[in-house]
Amino acid sequence: MAATNDRHHVLVADDDEEMREVLEFKLRADHEVTTTANGEECWEFLDERGDDPPDVVVLDVMMPKLDGYQVLERVEGDDRFADVSSIMLTARGQESDVVEALDAGAADYVTKPFSPTELLARIETTLG
Repeated sequence: MAATNDRHHVLVADDDEEMREVLEFKLRADHEVTTTANGEECWEFLDERGDDPPDVVVLDVMMPKLDGYQVLERVEGDDRFADVSSIMLTARGQESDVVEALDAGAADYVTKPFSPTELLARIETTLG
């Protein structure tokens, strides 16, 4: 579901405050952006907004309370989020990590360090 004025809503979940700030700064020119500091906050936001979810969720894999894979599993298992795309963002770049995320339903997988411009392009591609 597109946000108003053709701006898509992107939810960023990362426990690194500086990373959240960089991503919000980079994305907010083109999208509505919400940030959360851990997987539990991310899931609470999604659950509360179940009738109007974001279009894309960018999930750090290694977060406290719920990790990115646990949030992805919940998103993929909940029919309210059938149209929500998830992008994993992590320092874990082993082939097995990428395959695990894609098999679990992630639309894309970006390894840190990364270019915020590249992430924006991947979000745009994911949105179609």
